[in-house]
Amino acid sequence: MTLCSAIGLEGRWVVADGVKCGGHGIIGTGMGARTTGAEEDKMGRRPARCYRYCKNKPYPKSRYCRGVPDPKIRIFDLGRKKAGVDEFPLTVHLISDEHEQISSEALEAARITANKYIVKMAGKDSFHMRVRVHPFHVTRMNKMLSCAGADRLQQGMRGAFGKPQGLVARVHIGQVLLSIRTKDGNKAVVTEALRRAKYKFPGRQKVLVSNKWGFTKLSREDYIVARQAGMLQPDGCYVKYLAEKGPLKAFFDRQERLAA
Repeated sequence: MTLCSAIGLEGRWVVADGVKCGGHGIIGTGMGARTTGAEEDKMGRRPARCYRYCKNKPYPKSRYCRGVPDPKIRIFDLGRKKAGVDEFPLTVHLISDEHEQISSEALEAARITANKYIVKMAGKDSFHMRVRVHPFHVTRMNKMLSCAGADRLQQGMRGAFGKPQGLVARVHIGQVLLSIRTKDGNKAVVTEALRRAKYKFPGRQKVLVSNKWGFTKLSREDYIVARQAGMLQPDGCYVKYLAEKGPLKAFFDRQERLAA
C-alpha cells in the first residue's frame, strides 16, 4: 500500500489500495464502496399527504413516545384578546368538512394568512382569533438510507416501527378549526380572511357566520335580553349566568348592585 495526497479531498491522506479514506469516510474499493455511519444520508421530511387520513389510534407524546419535535404552531390566541364580551358581537368559524389529520405546519400557515389579511384591511385591534384545534398526534417515519450501496445496509421491513417526525391534529366533520370574533362592520373582511386560510388545509372546509354572541354560548337575541335584565355578568371573552338560586342575601345584594 502507498500513501498519496488526494486532490479534491481537502488535502487529507487516503490509502490508495483500499481500506480507509480519511476525507469522506469511504470504505473499500470498486462497486462495494460504502459510507460510514457518520456520513449516512437520510431521507428528507415526508409530505403531509402521507399522513392525511386518520387510520391509527391517537399516539400522543408520552414517556413511551419520546424525542417528539415541537409543533410549528405556538400561538393559538391572537389579536385583541382582552376585548370585552360586549365589544365583539360577531363570530365567524372555519369548520372542517372531513375526518382527517392536519399538520401543525398547515395550522401555522392558516393562522398567519388570516391574521395578515385582517391586520392589513381592518387593523390589528379589530378582531380576536383563536385556533381551536391542537396538534397532539405524533406521526412516525421509518428512515431509509439513500446513499450509494445503501441496499446492503438497510434491513427493509425488519424493525420498521418509525421514529417521531411531526405532529398533526385529528379533526372530525363539523369541528371548528378557527374562530374569529369582531364587530359587525368587519364581517366581509373576516369572511375573506378565513376563505384564504382554507387553501392552507387539505380536504374541504366551510366558512360559517355564527348566530352566537362572540365566543359565548348564547344567541344574539338571548344575550341582549339577558344582558338588559341583569342576568349576565361579563367575564373576559365570556359571561357568567347569574342564576336565581342560592341564599336570599346573595340575591338581594346582586339586585342592589345591578340597580346601582
